Amino acid sequence: MTELKLIECPRDAMQGLKDFVPTELKAEYINQLLKVGFDTIDFGSFVSPKAIPQMRDTAEVLERLEPSESKLLAIVANERGAEDASHFERISYLGYPFSVSEEFQQRNTNASIEESFHRVEKIKEIADRSGKEVVLYLSMGFGNPYGETWSPEIVANWADKLNKKLDIRIQALSDTIGCATPESVKQLFETLSKDLPGVEFGAHLHTTKENASALVETAYNSGCRRFDGAIKGFGGCPMAKDDLTGNMPTEIMLDWFDRNGVSTGLDRNAFNASMDYSARIFG
Repeated sequence: MTELKLIECPRDAMQGLKDFVPTELKAEYINQLLKVGFDTIDFGSFVSPKAIPQMRDTAEVLERLEPSESKLLAIVANERGAEDASHFERISYLGYPFSVSEEFQQRNTNASIEESFHRVEKIKEIADRSGKEVVLYLSMGFGNPYGETWSPEIVANWADKLNKKLDIRIQALSDTIGCATPESVKQLFETLSKDLPGVEFGAHLHTTKENASALVETAYNSGCRRFDGAIKGFGGCPMAKDDLTGNMPTEIMLDWFDRNGVSTGLDRNAFNASMDYSARIFG
């Protein structure tokens, strides 16, 4: 895998906002992002509105989106959400947050890890049937804030099991709480890329702006070519803990790629317009 894939995540950026963002405003922002040339837009989720009320209008947002070469990804938390998302031809990817932390899996999807594994199996069947692909997020992939046992070997074992038993070919290593270090990023990406060459491993890193460039550099130099980000680092997982750590700022990623001669293929004028537009949603 040599092609650089950049995934913009307005869904992750918006989902924790307390004030509801009007459907029209969401759609306008995502339409602007669709002009930039990202490989994929993580645009919404088909989950319980009680759990994530901000995303209750995902289907309505989808109806307002304009044609684009960028693919669309929707997060689902169970088979029902996967079935709902599967009816929309425009959606290419079903994303599922699979945690290596028992505590976080319960918080995020109200299921144990073992139950979650069986959910992934069903979601994969739905995806195959509807011509879509599963993107699995290995959340708490770089550490555990709940006092549970964590190690790179635990992450690697689940990545292997999900690939070998369920044929999950896209797995995003997710730093849900912003604890990744260059050392842990290097270890995981180099090990997993070597052990599972048929899997496309991505970086979904929540981080502070001060640490962002070092993590991008390490992930890229360790073989990662799939990067998630959110403009200005907005967002964070509301299910993880009280203090949210924001997403990887897309503009910092792009700055690193520019400085190191890595072509992104993005329309920078459209990206700058998206940066400006983001203030209408996030302030």
